[in-house]
Amino acid sequence: MNVEELEKEEFYEHFRYIAHDGQVPLRVDKFLMNFVENTTRNKVQQAAKAGNILVNEIAVKSNYKVKPKDVVRVVLAHPPHENLLVAEDIPLDILFEDDQVIVVNKPAGMVVHPGHGNYSGTLVNALIHHIENLPTNSNERPGLVHRIDKDTSGLLVVAKTEYAMAHLSKQFFDRSTERLYYALVWGNVVEEEGKIEGHIGRSLKNRLQMSVFPDGEFGKPAITHYKVIERFSYVTLVQCKLETGRTHQIRAHFKHIGHTLFNDERYGGDGILKGTTFTKYKQFVENCFKVLPRQALHAKTLGFEHPITKEFMQFNSEIPQDIVECLEKWRTYTENQKY
Repeated sequence: MNVEELEKEEFYEHFRYIAHDGQVPLRVDKFLMNFVENTTRNKVQQAAKAGNILVNEIAVKSNYKVKPKDVVRVVLAHPPHENLLVAEDIPLDILFEDDQVIVVNKPAGMVVHPGHGNYSGTLVNALIHHIENLPTNSNERPGLVHRIDKDTSGLLVVAKTEYAMAHLSKQFFDRSTERLYYALVWGNVVEEEGKIEGHIGRSLKNRLQMSVFPDGEFGKPAITHYKVIERFSYVTLVQCKLETGRTHQIRAHFKHIGHTLFNDERYGGDGILKGTTFTKYKQFVENCFKVLPRQALHAKTLGFEHPITKEFMQFNSEIPQDIVECLEKWRTYTENQKY
């Protein structure tokens, strides 16, 4: 089976990447591991053995060294969609629902849609049990017009009809929706409010992270507005308003300006980045990590225009208990330092 035939199979995914001008010689299997999500090096190497990795339209082995300007294409096997989309009776925290849309408050720890390593227990599994015949987006994901990370809590709007999906998708594309997040970040953010700009794209060093490319040589434009809500000496609570909606946008942007999210393991926020060397302080921070065993990020406010009524609807969710308890600990610690 050649590449053209493979691209027609629903059991395969097709990827295409162009190596940048500064690309150092790198094995194609390692190169692809920096970009392709939810795969393994063995899977990439098997694709090479099958002749399914092409560089400049020529099949290559896994040890081929990628050079600047190389066009790399790969076709990888993945589980069929029908095996992933199984309805599951999982409780949903529903803030609003009518015949067009549903607004849900996703708990931390719940994956939004099935994928590698998470084939059940996702928000989509719960949604297709709750609602019949959800429309699918271009990625075959029922009802979804946006998403938030597994360990981020908060609000999502889901489309229940094709019309609602098209209408909401355009709002997200046009940046006319309202999305406010609360984040606890390491360090004392100096400015009371500000704007972070910088293209965001897959990290060239760690495929699990997103990086900021200030000069715009890679990635897509991203803008985050922030405002300080409360200061706790060594960490700061900020409100973030998204102008764009890139993957890991808040997490990548704040790491870029030196204020990694508190307990964000993937971006290095699960270490003591600010503060003293005292043993008691170390124990205090570790206790905060136990109370909040995930990145301190919550999608608090969501606003959009209803597809039918055209009314602008705004929803707010309570800050979850794990973040509340962590903030209380920092509040008490900061107060005690004043005396």
